[in-house]
Amino acid sequence: ARMRWRRSAVWSRHAVAQVLIAGLLAAGAAAEKAPEKLPESVAACLACHEDKQLSMQLRDGATMSLYVDPQVFQGSVHGSQLVCTDCHAGYEQNHPSGATFPSRRAYAIASYETCKKCHFDTYTRTLESVHYELLKSGLETAPICTDCHGAHNIQNPHEKRAMVSRSCATCHDGVFRRYANSVHGKALEEGGNQDVPACADCHTHHQIQAPGTTQFRLSSPQICIRCHGDRTLMAKYGISATVAQTYLSDFHGVTASLAGGSEVQPQQVVVTCIDCHGVHDIASPRLVGGEAMKASVAATCAKCHQGASPAFPAAWLSHYEPSLRHAPLVFLVQVFYKIFIPFVVIGLVLQVLLHLYRVSLGR
Repeated sequence: ARMRWRRSAVWSRHAVAQVLIAGLLAAGAAAEKAPEKLPESVAACLACHEDKQLSMQLRDGATMSLYVDPQVFQGSVHGSQLVCTDCHAGYEQNHPSGATFPSRRAYAIASYETCKKCHFDTYTRTLESVHYELLKSGLETAPICTDCHGAHNIQNPHEKRAMVSRSCATCHDGVFRRYANSVHGKALEEGGNQDVPACADCHTHHQIQAPGTTQFRLSSPQICIRCHGDRTLMAKYGISATVAQTYLSDFHGVTASLAGGSEVQPQQVVVTCIDCHGVHDIASPRLVGGEAMKASVAATCAKCHQGASPAFPAAWLSHYEPSLRHAPLVFLVQVFYKIFIPFVVIGLVLQVLLHLYRVSLGR
């Protein structure tokens, strides 16, 4: 009987201990999940604005919701740094109805300069972008800060590069679909690869230039070179890092480099990376296949070299550096000239020096 009592007492102690541990763990988890206390000024605003039914009527008859999700705001980059009146200055003194704005878009555009107070450098860069030029010309649908970053749910754009692409897709849906099916887009959207370029890597974040201009086209090789000239990055994926150098050293690349600082005349032909590889629909040569790639290159060459045969690209070294394995004749000629030209120059200099020495002795 005593043994049974001892066993039951032991089991009871174990049960109590387990209950206490479980309670402590649950309390710890609850403490971790519990949101930090909001500042009093934010809580005062949310006393009204956390009402999902709160809205107002604008002059155009549209209804704009005034609901702000407290958890969404607190989880944003501003949630732990700013309070409501940092952006909505003076609202505690004279709370405007908002009905003075003719439309929701007019309200958003009027708030465009709010971001300038903290992000002045970024704001000034947007003034040089094609988006601001469109906005200044009267196109109200041109994107502003909140269209890309949101208002109360702003996340760190450097942590989610796919978010940058999806922000652009709001307006450029067709372009984004082509990008999403490209070798870059699939790696980012499907594989989460952070090494491949997103929209902002090529077009920049805020100082976006019109892609149809000659200047942007001539500067496009430098955009590609930032990644494809990085030996460490290219080695990670088994891609040659010499593509940039081989392009810059051949006729097309030299022409593009020389034309980069001047206005290109209509009769001048300058071939850049995007002319052969495409813009947003770039495909991997490995996936396209050898024969299909040759046919694609031949078709590209024929755009400028009219009447070019399917074998025309065979005269081009592609993006390979000459070697005994690839283009051995060109490689041997280069080696010959690397020896022959210095030999001739040194011999010429030596002949002149000897001639001067003989003349000085004659005097």
